[in-house]
Amino acid sequence: MVLVGDVKDKICILVDDMADTCGTLCKAADVLLDNGGAKKVVCIITHAILSGNAIERINNSRLDKIICTNSLPIQSKLSQCNKLEMIDIAPTLAEAIRRLHNGESVSYLFNNVPE
Repeated sequence: MVLVGDVKDKICILVDDMADTCGTLCKAADVLLDNGGAKKVVCIITHAILSGNAIERINNSRLDKIICTNSLPIQSKLSQCNKLEMIDIAPTLAEAIRRLHNGESVSYLFNNVPE
């Protein structure tokens, strides 16, 4: 893994579509902190699969926080890891389905998130 760019004293945000065992995320955090001098590392994940020893790996990692959606059931894992934070996307998905069903614009949701 190679770091390109200056992250010294910065909060780094890692973005990924899915995290399975979280090995790559943990390794990336180490590289950013050790080689780049980053201040913090936060991950934003769309789909948190979190299989195998992912929770243990996250707990033992230098990641500050992992923010993910509830596109997969992770409720039981939230209590096992205080670094894990979940965003509820149910209202957004429901509104997208409603708009598709009624022939309305789905791109409206890009700038207007339902609550």
